[in-house]
Amino acid sequence: MVNESIAKVGIVTVSDRASRGEYEDKGGPAILEYLERHIASTWTPVARVIPDERSTIAATLIDLADNEGCSLIVTTGGTGPAPRDVTPEATHDVCEKMMPGYGELMREVSLRVVPTAILSRQTAGIRGSSLIINLPGKPSAIADCLDAVLPATPYCIELIGGPWIELREGMSGFRPKSQ
Repeated sequence: MVNESIAKVGIVTVSDRASRGEYEDKGGPAILEYLERHIASTWTPVARVIPDERSTIAATLIDLADNEGCSLIVTTGGTGPAPRDVTPEATHDVCEKMMPGYGELMREVSLRVVPTAILSRQTAGIRGSSLIINLPGKPSAIADCLDAVLPATPYCIELIGGPWIELREGMSGFRPKSQ
């Protein structure tokens, strides 16, 4: 049975400076613009800009998944090796299952663009019926990573009980033939 409810998508910018208003958030708007361009189904964004604090990131992910009912949560920022980069740790804290293939593929495509992509710790995991994907903070890297993983994402969301999501032509989502 297909879940035909309208998808809610959490978009979380993790940045000390952006959360204090000292820096313009470019990551969150880049995710929003990308998803508007590629998701054909009706969906609603739920955006947050928060500091690089593990407990705050975890609480935000829990709120978006459990209270807001977001079937997809996409974060930007906090995936590097710096001491304050703790988004992957917070994601691990709140997920029941990790999806290592997402991080592996995102690093692979990023390495084609920049050799320092090996320093990025993008990951993904599942909390209930929410898929959480951690992206890097640079807007061009956001698009590179989403280009790689978005085709498998609607089927993953379907498998965990989320709504049916269709992608626009040019970004064909993959579902097995039996679907």
